[in-house]
Amino acid sequence: MSGVPGRVAVLDLEPVSSDFLAEVVTGLSRTPRTLPCKFFYDERGADLFQKICELPEYYITRTETKLLRRYAPEIAESIGPNAALIGFGTGAGIKTRLLLEHLQNPIAYIPVDISKQRLIDSAIELSHAMPALEILPVCADYLQELQFPKPLRKPDHVAVFFPGSTIGNLDPPVAADFLRRVCRLCGQSGGLIIGIDLQKSRAVLEAAYNDSAGVTAEFNLNLLARANRELGADFDLSRWTHRAVYNESEGRIEMHLISDADQNVHVGGREFAFARGEKIITEFSYKHTLEGFARLAASAGFREAARVWTDPEQLFAIFHFAVAE
Repeated sequence: MSGVPGRVAVLDLEPVSSDFLAEVVTGLSRTPRTLPCKFFYDERGADLFQKICELPEYYITRTETKLLRRYAPEIAESIGPNAALIGFGTGAGIKTRLLLEHLQNPIAYIPVDISKQRLIDSAIELSHAMPALEILPVCADYLQELQFPKPLRKPDHVAVFFPGSTIGNLDPPVAADFLRRVCRLCGQSGGLIIGIDLQKSRAVLEAAYNDSAGVTAEFNLNLLARANRELGADFDLSRWTHRAVYNESEGRIEMHLISDADQNVHVGGREFAFARGEKIITEFSYKHTLEGFARLAASAGFREAARVWTDPEQLFAIFHFAVAE
């Protein structure tokens, strides 16, 4: 573990550049071509995503935060006292703090995020705000099997907090596998608090991922810029265009980078030829119904009957699932 100012130490399991290179080469060798969305979140990408969260079109963060401000006492009561809270992809930590401030005697908080600097900054800030709370940050890809640090005090149970509807980035079979691992992590007396973006009109969804200020486009293109910086790739960013479309039959936003010309790109000693109009898929973001997501969670070992909090327009929902008997 590496020491960090502010009374926190990070367990550093951050993917190395060889992992990034291998996944980029593999993704660009597929048909259709893909790049893994987990690599959006270098320091620049994390800053851009924070800006996205503040955009007028991007209702997701705003709506979930409002729900937490209103219902955090109820959610905390549903979780119960003496819990260790594990947070997946909690970013700046604003939503987590809303929850932690209402938990009765939280034993520890274990945030897990792939963006190391954002993880460090949020952990330090939280340690100043809640000095009695043990904070054990882990820099890692939370989709992988992980060993978590053990708190000094033994919790009565584990609560996993997964905000932001980030699970929408996973194809349903992968999401089910991930939820099964989370279910095992929770144990018999634990539970999962998860934010889910709900299905809605194409106009609202496509506006959220094609903002008028172009921040999402910059965020998407930063994936190519990161490959240039870290892998010595030679993507010409002026020859690529961001586009996000809603695939209604699959219930998902599909985020693409479109080649604006016939061009060749070099990465890791390999050459990749792109035709004009050819796309790289950089992210899927599945949108769920209340009933459909409850069934998905039940298939992974959670009780289908969950507590649910949602906004009046039913844009977004927060579920609390207990582990099935």
